[in-house]
Amino acid sequence: MAISAPPPNPVPVAYQGGTSAAVPDWLNKGDNAWQMISATLVGLQSVPGLVILYGSIVKKKWAVNSAFMALYAFAAVVICWVVWAYKMSFGDKLLPFWGKAGPALGQKFLIKQAELPETTQYYDNGGVETTMATPYYPMASMVWFQCVFAAITVILLAGSVLGRMNIKAWMAFVPLWLTFSYTVGAFSLWGGGFLFHWGVIDYSGGYVIHLSSGIAGLTTAFWVGPRSTKDRERFPPNNVLLMLAGAGLLWMGWAGFNGGDPYSANIDSSMAVLNTNICAATSLLVWTWLDVIFFKKPSVIGAVQGMITGLVCITPGAGLVQGWAAIVMGILSGSVPWFTMMIVHKRWTLLQKIDDTLGVFHTHAVAGLLGGALTGLFAEPTLCSLFLPVANSRGGVYGGSGGVQFLKQLAGGAFIIGWNLVITSIICVVINLVIPLRMSEEQLLIGDDAVHGEEAYALWGDGETYDSTKHGMYSDDTIHKTSTGATQVV
Repeated sequence: MAISAPPPNPVPVAYQGGTSAAVPDWLNKGDNAWQMISATLVGLQSVPGLVILYGSIVKKKWAVNSAFMALYAFAAVVICWVVWAYKMSFGDKLLPFWGKAGPALGQKFLIKQAELPETTQYYDNGGVETTMATPYYPMASMVWFQCVFAAITVILLAGSVLGRMNIKAWMAFVPLWLTFSYTVGAFSLWGGGFLFHWGVIDYSGGYVIHLSSGIAGLTTAFWVGPRSTKDRERFPPNNVLLMLAGAGLLWMGWAGFNGGDPYSANIDSSMAVLNTNICAATSLLVWTWLDVIFFKKPSVIGAVQGMITGLVCITPGAGLVQGWAAIVMGILSGSVPWFTMMIVHKRWTLLQKIDDTLGVFHTHAVAGLLGGALTGLFAEPTLCSLFLPVANSRGGVYGGSGGVQFLKQLAGGAFIIGWNLVITSIICVVINLVIPLRMSEEQLLIGDDAVHGEEAYALWGDGETYDSTKHGMYSDDTIHKTSTGATQVV
């Protein structure tokens, strides 16, 4: 009697798990592809995004220095991250707010299924409420994804000290701040630390990245001191169009920033990407309208600031709020940081004394704290259940435990603010004992050529280097019609 052949497998070969050692049963190719794409998008926000934005938004004589600070920070963070900082942020617990340092370099560690070992959430009676986060891709994808978040945080901080921080001091500052500040926020809120288990919500970095970089940037600016008087009086961007190119990379890259944080290409990541763009667009429009109403002109720099505050504000709740809430958050992120930057900053003596070059305190600290608080109001229960370890989380407008959630958000923000104020100050004081935080007066006067021996725009005519005896006097301090209000970088 003839034996019939088994029926063909209806699952396409490409989707049959376990077909080779390179495709284990737990690997979801779609999730892995999206995670690596998201990481690449976030990386592009820094290199070349913020490299271009920083190099363009500053005065011509600081273009090279500003761009290089961003480029250097990215490279330095990558090495520090894989040698010790990843496990301090997402490894086994050392303290309630810190993980144990260790390398993330061995193939046995990197090719196994990703897991965040301290993320199992327990009920008070000891039962498991939410199992440990184990995404369906290898640890290598997780390590790189989290690395680009760490890198952009330090680069955002740099925006506060452009135009005067000693580049050698910056080289020392980057690994120290990453190690003693960033890893604490990341472990506490994401890696299974005390704020994570208490239920403080930070979907994608409103606190870990933006609040910390804004507070640390302001603190570092205090210790470094202000730019030269001449630079503070006039600091025009050297290339507004290139600045827009950098800003565009920042905006589009935010799809990976917020869309990658569910650790899966799922319905929650789709919500996060849509809400991100809704809030950013709303915030840009509101900021621009305020510029027109109060300063009679729409400012391109103002529009970029509004875009950034919208992106920052939605970040802590991107996949947790409804579309209408994203619009409300956009209205507030386009107006509250505008008010603190344009009104409060000019009337508060302390803020006047601290020279925050790009206004990172307003665009990231104020907007990040605002977003975290609003997430405590608007986090929708069903969406929370798709993502958060505390399954019954909800925002204040949905009743129940929502009021407590709002207070938790404020407490979580207070911890990040306090830690960054203290630790960043200590780091600056220690570095200054060995390396001056501030450039020399000669470097402050000359700029890139004195610091790097290079200039952004060095050629004149047909390949000739600029010569004042041949080409006449030129300076980006040449008399122009004076700009006012929002058209000046803070």
